[in-house]
Amino acid sequence: ERESRKRGGGKGRNMSVLSQIADVEAEMARTQKNKATNAHLGRLKAKLAKLKRELVDGVKGGGGGGGDGFDVKASGNARIGLIGFPSVGKSTLMSKLTGTHSEAAAYEFTTLTCVPGTIRYKGAKIQLLDLPGIIEGANDGKGRGRQVIGVARTCHLILIVLDALKPLTHKKLIEKELEGFGIRLNKTPPNIVFSRKDKGGINLTSTVALGEEWTTETVTSVLREYRINSAQVAVRDEKATIDDLVDVVQGGVVYIPCLYVLNKVDSLTIEELDLLAKVPHYVPISAHHGWNFDGLLEKCWEYCDMVRIYTKPKGAIPDYDAPVILSRKKRKVGDLCDSLHKTIRSQFRYAWVWGSSVKHSPQKVGLSHTLEDEDIVQIVKN
Repeated sequence: ERESRKRGGGKGRNMSVLSQIADVEAEMARTQKNKATNAHLGRLKAKLAKLKRELVDGVKGGGGGGGDGFDVKASGNARIGLIGFPSVGKSTLMSKLTGTHSEAAAYEFTTLTCVPGTIRYKGAKIQLLDLPGIIEGANDGKGRGRQVIGVARTCHLILIVLDALKPLTHKKLIEKELEGFGIRLNKTPPNIVFSRKDKGGINLTSTVALGEEWTTETVTSVLREYRINSAQVAVRDEKATIDDLVDVVQGGVVYIPCLYVLNKVDSLTIEELDLLAKVPHYVPISAHHGWNFDGLLEKCWEYCDMVRIYTKPKGAIPDYDAPVILSRKKRKVGDLCDSLHKTIRSQFRYAWVWGSSVKHSPQKVGLSHTLEDEDIVQIVKN
C-alpha cells in the first residue's frame, strides 16, 4: 500500500498543480484589465509562471518520465525540431530531407518516439528531430506533449509544421503550448535589468516610455509572489511587458527562432501562395511532391545563424570540402582556433584572412577579428 501511494504521489502532485493552474487562468479570464487591476493581474501572471515551472520541474525530476526515444544525444552543428499536430506531414518531410525512415501513415499519432535524422547542407551537419504529434493541452500534462516540449527547449531552431488544408488556429495552439513551458519564439531577451537588494524596497526606473501596466505597485506585486521585498528593476526596452519581467525574475526561459512550414500547398491557388510569401517566418512547401525544399533549407541555414570558414594550410589550397561551422555570435578568429583544437589559441601568432571581413586580401589579423561567411583563414603559430 505504501508503494502504491509512493507511485501515485507524482501524479497526484501534478493533478494538484494542474488544478491550481486552471484556477489562476480562470481568475485571469474574469478579471477586467484596467489600471485598478494591473497589480492583481501581475501577481496572477507570476503565480501562473511559478506553477508551470513546478510542472516542468516535475517532469525533469521523473514525475512524468521521459519515455523511450526522448533522450536523444545532440550531434552536428545545429539541432532542429519538427513540431506539429498529428498527420500534418512531419514524417514525410523528415524522410525526404534526411533519408531517415520515420513511419508515415494517414492516421493520427503514428510517431511515438523522437526520431533523429541528419541533413548535410553547405558543409554543415544538422540534426533534425521528428517529434511526436503535439496536442492541445500538452503543457497541462496531457498526452506526451511535455516530453516533446522538453526536447524542443534544446533546439537551435523549431519548425512548426502546419497543414494548409486545416485551420491556422493550430498555429496559435502550438505557440501557447510552447509559451507555457518557457519557450519564446522569434523573440529576443527583453532589456530589463533586475537585481535583488537587502533593503530599500522596490525601485523601478526606466530609460524609455513604458505602458500603463508598468507601475511600482504592479512590479511590487509580481516580486512579492517570489518573496522578494527589495530589488532594483531597470527597464530599457519600450516593448517590454510585465510578462517579460516575470520571465527575467523566474529565469529558465529560452529564446528560439522559429519557422512556420506550411505543408500541402499544392492544394492552394497562385494568389494564395503570393499572399503567404509576404508573411514573415513562413515557408510554403509540399513534402509529398518535394516542392521548395531548397527554400526551406536556405531559411533553416539563415535562422540557425551559422557561417562557413575555410581553413588554408600554408602553401596549399583552402579545404572547401570541410568548412569549419561557427555561430554568428561566436565567429572571431579566437573562436575558430578553439573549434579546431584547444591548444591552438596558446600557440597563435596571427592569421591571414581572405574574404569579405577584411579590406584587402590577404590581411593580417589577431584573435579578436570577426569573420564573415566563407572567409578563408590561414593560422600562423609560434
